[in-house]
Amino acid sequence: MKNNGMILGLLGFLLGAFFTVATALAAPKENPLPIPPLLTNQSSDPAVARFELTVQKGETEFFPGKPNITLGYNGNLLGPTLRAKRGQRVEITVHNSLREYTTVHWHGMLLPGSEDGGPHQVVAPDSDWKARFTVNQPAATLWYHPHGIGNTATQVYFGLAGFFILDDEASEKLDIPREYGVDDIPLVVQDRRFSSAGVLLYNTTMRDIMYGMQGKTLLVNGAVNPYLMVPRAKVRLRLLNGSNAGFYDFSFEGNKKFHQIASDGGLLTRPVEMNHLPLSPGERGEIVMDFSGYGPGTVLYLRNGRLPALKIIVGKGKKESPPLPEVLAVVPPLPYTGTETVRRFTLSGLGRMVGINGRQMNLRRINEQVRLNSTEIWEITSRTGMMGMMGGGGNMLHNFHAHGIQFQVLARNGSMPPENERGWKDTVQVREGEVVQVITRFQYPGDFMYHCHVLEHEDNGMMGQFRVE
Repeated sequence: MKNNGMILGLLGFLLGAFFTVATALAAPKENPLPIPPLLTNQSSDPAVARFELTVQKGETEFFPGKPNITLGYNGNLLGPTLRAKRGQRVEITVHNSLREYTTVHWHGMLLPGSEDGGPHQVVAPDSDWKARFTVNQPAATLWYHPHGIGNTATQVYFGLAGFFILDDEASEKLDIPREYGVDDIPLVVQDRRFSSAGVLLYNTTMRDIMYGMQGKTLLVNGAVNPYLMVPRAKVRLRLLNGSNAGFYDFSFEGNKKFHQIASDGGLLTRPVEMNHLPLSPGERGEIVMDFSGYGPGTVLYLRNGRLPALKIIVGKGKKESPPLPEVLAVVPPLPYTGTETVRRFTLSGLGRMVGINGRQMNLRRINEQVRLNSTEIWEITSRTGMMGMMGGGGNMLHNFHAHGIQFQVLARNGSMPPENERGWKDTVQVREGEVVQVITRFQYPGDFMYHCHVLEHEDNGMMGQFRVE
């Protein structure tokens, strides 16, 4: 059986590579990078952030003269950026105008299970759902997307995703780039596959079923071949891997240095100098690149591996660019005594045979019972019995995301995690055979999901539930 699986994997990989080459499109013209609009807060009360989202079908031309049916929130593709501040009461009305059910999950948000937007909060066609919660976590770059049973991958692939930015008083006092759309840029990067006629394709090969849907065309904020004009100053890029299955490794050409200032759940304790940033599906990372030393008109490329993702053009005007603060935030380690409950999660399988701890998702079963306000250590490993095919900058096959919590990575294979992984996180890469230990505290009651964020694996059953009470 093991040899059969390896043969099928190789066959799927070759078929996928052939299909991608056979349907490759000529490089399109350059497009200005779209900046997701900030959604207007409809409340006049400063203590309340009130928003309305409509899930709808639209039409998008990724290539000129080649329209595609797409999905979006309040538009044809993707969604506006929601923004709220710590302590605010958030009220969001979601209207579903699709002919199929959907959900809207607030990925990375700490909130009760009843407001999480997972499979328990289904929004039927032509109906509404209202989420209400209070923001009680540090400033961070979160996002929102569908999270049903069996249709998450297709709905995200065809366009349903948006940013949810949180602010707090401590972060607002820092001297870091913060002018939205000017020197503070949200970037959702997604890979897609198109036919030679410019048609958006989904699940066309055996490899797609086994490893998750991947393509050779990178979209940034929904645009192909985008460019961005930046000031001659420090610029903050809020990177989100919004792909279905692609594992990315971001860098600037020439391995130029930058600083990571935040991970999934908020600011790091200090800026971390790096020359590349791996992000698995669902992960976020905020980086700051200093363009103040480059002449007007200088062109640099943000890349995923060897693939250019975004062309960056340095502008004429030079802004004040003070050094980054030496201290960004206080991230106290979660205290533990060694007597905490340790839960183990093994991610295994490929395609439609994926599971966690040998089980596939069953909405009628609670897999783990957790005590409210307790602290636990979760130990996650990936054991498929074979090495995953490499793709899209280093596909390590599985990762792990949990709803309703932020955790801290304690160790990878018994060693300290890299410095940029020592902040708050909700999604973590798990390489084949690797053991990753995380620690978390359960602050909200309800039913929550944990799963691999390769969306086809999630839809095929690599997901479970935990109840906090």
